[in-house]
Amino acid sequence: MTRSLRRVLAIAIGSITVLAAAPIFTAVGASAAQEGEGEGDLGGLAGINHLVVIYDENRSFDNLYGSFPGANGISNASATSTRQVTLTGTPYTTLPQATGSPIPLNLPNRPFDITKYVPADQKTRDLVHRYYQEQVQIDGGKMDKFVAVSDAAGLAVGYYPTANLPIAKEAAKYVLADKFFHAAFGGSFLNHQWLVCACTPVYAGAVKDGSSNDLHTVLGADGLPIKGKDGQLTTVAAGDYAVNTIFPASAPTISGAAQLPLLTNKTIGDELSEEDVNWAWYSGGWNAANSPAGAPNLFQFHHQPFNYYSNYAPGMPGRAHLKDETDFIAAAKAGTLPAVSFVKPIGADNEHPGYTDLITGERHLMALIDDVRNGANWKDTAIVITYDEHGGFWDHVAPPTSRKHSDIWGPGSRVPTIIISPLAKQHFVDHTLYDTTSILATIEHRWDLEPLGTRDAHARDLRNAFTRRDENGND
Repeated sequence: MTRSLRRVLAIAIGSITVLAAAPIFTAVGASAAQEGEGEGDLGGLAGINHLVVIYDENRSFDNLYGSFPGANGISNASATSTRQVTLTGTPYTTLPQATGSPIPLNLPNRPFDITKYVPADQKTRDLVHRYYQEQVQIDGGKMDKFVAVSDAAGLAVGYYPTANLPIAKEAAKYVLADKFFHAAFGGSFLNHQWLVCACTPVYAGAVKDGSSNDLHTVLGADGLPIKGKDGQLTTVAAGDYAVNTIFPASAPTISGAAQLPLLTNKTIGDELSEEDVNWAWYSGGWNAANSPAGAPNLFQFHHQPFNYYSNYAPGMPGRAHLKDETDFIAAAKAGTLPAVSFVKPIGADNEHPGYTDLITGERHLMALIDDVRNGANWKDTAIVITYDEHGGFWDHVAPPTSRKHSDIWGPGSRVPTIIISPLAKQHFVDHTLYDTTSILATIEHRWDLEPLGTRDAHARDLRNAFTRRDENGND
């Protein structure tokens, strides 16, 4: 059976399964493979033998790359999106600010340069970035309620001058994707799951009695969770889906916190292993988190998506694929990278507002890039740097809503994505529509795997970022 036919059948079967399991899900029909893709035709993906995905934290596209030359940035934003409004639709006269913010209260109601008040090498506060909140912020595509919903108020429309970012030089040399959206509304937990399974996990046996053990969210008339009921799960009416931060049932985890029962659905790791494709998830602080001393400071348990699955629990065979970031650095330097590497920096190095600063994270990214670039695998390696979600920061581009490229889970807002490789185009801004599942599509197409769900089955892979090659990997 050809790969294209397998993909069509998988889409059709996936749609039937979704309809049976969750009537609220908007299923999509089967379609042909990506335009320009034929059996055995990998296009620009042909020469890639090592794919490195570095998954950083909580930045919208406009927050970091809104002034990148040639990209769809802040200067292209409509008055509707730049002029933020209250929950009732009234435009702010000036930007409100959270109590204690170093940002003045008299700023005009429009995006502003954060570094005028907080340098990029210093921390800002964190911003709310949860499942239902982001949907209200997007406001049907108007992108005008980020300030109204945010607990950080006006900071939500702040940005950093792109030219001052260390990684912007790499983006200028290689490829910056300016139409890449994070896969699911909300925060890190859910978007990490979408990176590995193209799915929203189900909490098996969830309590639904309204008690303190009931983790479902309750919404008010404005579409936002009511006080004390912003839970880990969707509303009862929507099902038992885990959408906000909840911890794994496997160690390492947080004892006493709400934990998601072990999952058994298929992941991209399972598919790679079934086809004997070498891969690993590398996480900063992983070895320490699994030691008797316990997790180091700023180790994020909910950033370890495979640890939620029974196949990867302690003592299971899949556990060997979960490694420390130091193992990635050693493999990069030694030229022994696996075919697919997922790299998750620890909190201090991942650019997350609130507990780290931007420049520290960018310098860590540069070190990882250089480790790969200076190793023997560089010649046939592609590095994809992207961000799990928007972190509560404003972006002016509305997410897609077509049945082919969206569903009830997302996509959410745009996030920066940079492709760095000797095989990549140079000085190129890629305007192709992507979301996080485009990374899965790239892996699936390059290593001949079936799609995990309907979204990655329809997603465009990243081939447009690379120079086209023949079946032998030649230009």
